[in-house]
Amino acid sequence: MARFVLVHGAFHGAWCWRKTIAELEKRGHQAQAIDLPGQGDDRTPLSEVTLESMADRIVATLNRLTGRAVLVGHSAGGMAISAAAEKAPERLEALIYVCAFLPRAGESLLDIEGRNPEEVVLASTLVADDKLSGTFVPDRIYDILYHDCSAADVSEFSARQRPQALAPFATPIHLTPERFGRVRRAYVECTEDRALVLDMQRDMIRKSPPVTVRTLQSSHSPFLSMPHQLAQALIELVPTAEASS
Repeated sequence: MARFVLVHGAFHGAWCWRKTIAELEKRGHQAQAIDLPGQGDDRTPLSEVTLESMADRIVATLNRLTGRAVLVGHSAGGMAISAAAEKAPERLEALIYVCAFLPRAGESLLDIEGRNPEEVVLASTLVADDKLSGTFVPDRIYDILYHDCSAADVSEFSARQRPQALAPFATPIHLTPERFGRVRRAYVECTEDRALVLDMQRDMIRKSPPVTVRTLQSSHSPFLSMPHQLAQALIELVPTAEASS
């Protein structure tokens, strides 16, 4: 039995993992999702949200568990789980990135996104007047995030999105071979992703080997469009994630 801690991406919350948690539990595993600061049901002021506070939230969750966990991050959540692994590698069995940002030491999310030939997410984000947060353009949510999801699910998930703090996106991440580098990691690539396109996913995988990869023919939101297949991929990756060098 594995113990999964699931971390959402930008504009989302723990709620996005509901279907995946049910599928993992049906297969006999433990799973929980958390809200990062300022997202989901968490009311941390967006001006106080940092990449470090995100990592601290994850580490606090890991410290309440018995034994080590498999930490799963979606999209921008890949930055947060990487920062958490640097802080507490001893609490982790593996890191799994689900069409997520997989950084190298010193990179920020914006550094990686700058290599994206189709910067659709930034182009679809309305920045607040105070420059502290952004909101996804409503009429682009379906096409970019949920194009293979049911109308009912799209309606629910779109309504639950909240403004996202922007400061963590510009923060370079601190990673070392001795800490982050010793945690096994794997990647679930999504071939139909329109937010973080497949070429970008594979570019990050090439730049941060070794990783074990599973492929889903999914949009950017496999937790919604194919939770059954995503859960199975996560389970398969637990024993096969390779040790990082």
